[in-house]
Amino acid sequence: MNNRAGSYRTNLSGEAEYKSFIPNPLPPKPEVEMNNDIVSLLVKANRMISTLESISSRIPDMDLFISMYVRKEALMSSQIEGTQATLEDIFDPMIEKNTNRNVADVVNYIKATEYAVKRLNTLPLCNRLIKETHAVLMEDVRGQEKSPGEFRRSQNWIGGQGSTLKNARYIPPNPEDMNSAMSDLEKYMNAEDDLDFLIRAALIHYQFETIHPFLDGNGRVGRLLITLFLMDKKVLTTPALYISYFLKKNRVEYYDRMTEVRLKGNYEQWIRFFLMAIDESAQDAIAAIDEITALQAENRKKVSAMGRASKNALLVFEYLASHPIIDIGKTAEALDVSYNTVSAAVKRFMDADILVQMENINRNRTFAYRDYLDILRKGT
Repeated sequence: MNNRAGSYRTNLSGEAEYKSFIPNPLPPKPEVEMNNDIVSLLVKANRMISTLESISSRIPDMDLFISMYVRKEALMSSQIEGTQATLEDIFDPMIEKNTNRNVADVVNYIKATEYAVKRLNTLPLCNRLIKETHAVLMEDVRGQEKSPGEFRRSQNWIGGQGSTLKNARYIPPNPEDMNSAMSDLEKYMNAEDDLDFLIRAALIHYQFETIHPFLDGNGRVGRLLITLFLMDKKVLTTPALYISYFLKKNRVEYYDRMTEVRLKGNYEQWIRFFLMAIDESAQDAIAAIDEITALQAENRKKVSAMGRASKNALLVFEYLASHPIIDIGKTAEALDVSYNTVSAAVKRFMDADILVQMENINRNRTFAYRDYLDILRKGT
């Protein structure tokens, strides 16, 4: 079966015979049909991205928001793959002691994002950068036996648990075809093209997922690739877009629409879905930034009004923004102030309804910046 998205190759023979997919190189031929629907979604998505960018450039705490978004995106992207972790797990002040495999997956995604964003300053978006990012993602976690940082040398497949090549939902290119497809994709990411960058990001994400070049971690690397491509092309200056919330919410449709491209060569329906994801994700990010900015301003006022104690209290308050769940001892150590100073600030914050004590069994007392966490928690 041939369509505009690719064709199938028969591998092996006899009982062991199976067919793997060979994706056609990008851009699609015939080219993407820019119908009214796609054009209006594209205009809307680009407008939202511009709004997000302009907000990002004028907010003093933007670095802080970014670190929160990266954590949220890491959590969501990992949850799509079935990772069982919560926002509270990620912000746990005792995370080093309490890290389980699920939390380690998310922590590694955060490290991989930070690594890749920094690496873009010295490398173009290329297969080397993708492999290095994958190595960070897979370090010391399940899947680490699956060649971290290396493209696969064996056939993989997609299907439910226990599925085999015989009953797989989808069989990506065999290793040889995979290597040439990744080489084509690398060229496309760096080539000139008349298509809008958002449409190109949609095509690149679809193509990467279809090639499935790693034995594990493809979904997470593929979603990170969206942000990296848009940053590489200067559409985004920061990784403030967390698209995995939308994809998680519409997980079945997300997979179905990519399958539809492979089956029928219908790239247009996938592009429409992707542009809706970008639009809604940018709207979510803008709303969250507005809510957090308002909350911070209101609480900063409360803290500034704490009289003589306000200087130390402000110090603890600023720390809360990047550590919304705190333990008194660790906070005192991090801020280089006494235990009693932090303890007094925490008491004042509880009286002012800024902090609440968390329900912990057999553990140090921890306190949560609840309203702030509620804004971030949306969708997790």
